Amino acid sequence: MRDDDAIERLLAVLAADPEAPSSVTDIARARDVHIADSLSGLAVAELAAARRIADIGSGAGFPGLPLAIALANAQVDLIEATGRKCAFMDRAIAAAGIANARTLAHRSEEVAAGEGRESYDIVTVRAVGRLSTLAELASPLLREGGVLIAWKGKRDPGEEAEFARAADALAMESLEVLAVGPYAGSRNRHLHTIRKSGPTPANLPRRPGIAKKRPLGAA
Repeated sequence: MRDDDAIERLLAVLAADPEAPSSVTDIARARDVHIADSLSGLAVAELAAARRIADIGSGAGFPGLPLAIALANAQVDLIEATGRKCAFMDRAIAAAGIANARTLAHRSEEVAAGEGRESYDIVTVRAVGRLSTLAELASPLLREGGVLIAWKGKRDPGEEAEFARAADALAMESLEVLAVGPYAGSRNRHLHTIRKSGPTPANLPRRPGIAKKRPLGAA
C-alpha cells in the first residue's frame, strides 16, 4: 500500500467513525489540521532516522499514525490512557493497514517505569501541556541522546524559562525551536526539540499526574 493510500484510509476512518475522538473529522480540513500538521515533524532530522518512536497522549492518533505511515522502518507506540481512544486508534490502524504502529493503553509514567524505560529514539507529543511537564514525561522514555519533539503554538517566554530551570533535573536540554507553517492559514505553530542529555534521574518518572500538577521549574 502506498503512503497516500494509507493516509486516505486513515482520513476515511476518522470521518466515518462516530466515536472518533476529534472535533476535526471533515476529510478536507483533517488533511490540513491533522495530517499536514503531524508530518511537519519530519522537518526534525532526528525523526527520519528514528527506529523507535513513542507518541504520548495520542488521542485520535496524531501525530503518531501519519508518522508511522511516513516512516515505515520505525516502530511507533501510541501511548494513551483512555480506552475508547485506544479502541478508535486500533480500528484506524487496522483499516489503514499500518503494520508498524500499536497502542499502549497506559499512562506514559507507567510505560516509563516498565518496558519503555530509556528505549525510544524519539518522543512526540501534540497534546496541550507545559514544556517542563512534557520534558519530564519524555525523559525516562528516551535513550540518552534521544529527542523530544513537542508541537506547540505561539512561543511563551515564561514557559520556556520554566523549562530552562528544570532542564538539569530532567537530564534534558533544548536544541532548537522550529517555526513551521504546515498548511495555508496556519500560524504560530512551533516544534520544540529537546534532547536527552544524560542518564534518567533516579526520581523519574514521578507518580502519574504529578508532572502536570507540580511541574519542575515552576516559579
